[in-house]
Amino acid sequence: MNNYQRLFANNKAWATSVRETDPTYFERRAASQAPHFFFIGCCDSRVPAELLTGAKPGEIFTHRNIANQAHPNDLSMLAALEYAVEFLDVKHVLICGHYGCGGVKAATLPQGHGVVDHWLHVVRDVYRWNADELAAIPDEEGRAHRLVELNVLEQVFQLSRTPVVQRAWAKGKRPVISGLVYDIHDGMLKEVVAGLDSEDKARQLRSQVTGPVSAEKPRT
Repeated sequence: MNNYQRLFANNKAWATSVRETDPTYFERRAASQAPHFFFIGCCDSRVPAELLTGAKPGEIFTHRNIANQAHPNDLSMLAALEYAVEFLDVKHVLICGHYGCGGVKAATLPQGHGVVDHWLHVVRDVYRWNADELAAIPDEEGRAHRLVELNVLEQVFQLSRTPVVQRAWAKGKRPVISGLVYDIHDGMLKEVVAGLDSEDKARQLRSQVTGPVSAEKPRT
């Protein structure tokens, strides 16, 4: 219970400090939210979106799951995406993976992890599609890091195929989608793809993960 009570003590100290610095801070935040970013990240407790970006409450709308997936049949993610894009009018969607991801590593091992095996089927596909490239990397850590990056690229593409993003792009250029990787070893973010805002760019991105994709029959 000590850790549990510590949360309340930390919360009280934080809220008090904020009020002392900015007396109307909470009143302004309570009125509405207008985040610039929708952040899809991993559940890993070492990857806190606001802390690693220095963002303040209200600046990032967040959804997290194991291995930062953007499954087209994940209703929770889709509902959050729809709300972010169509109601909050976010300008930028970020998918953020991280080195040392346990979910990505699990996708490279024999199945036997229960429900998570079903969840990670797309990562397993990415691992299979890129077996030759990954095998050519001499060290295990390097292979793991590259698979994390490839997974981010694939999830950015999957996100681009959702009806929510397709509808938004049909109306204009918002939202822009970018893919990032967070390095838990030094706290730095790495950009792996940025500025995705069209069908053509999405197809070009997919070819980096699976090879050339036909414009007439894109892989899904």
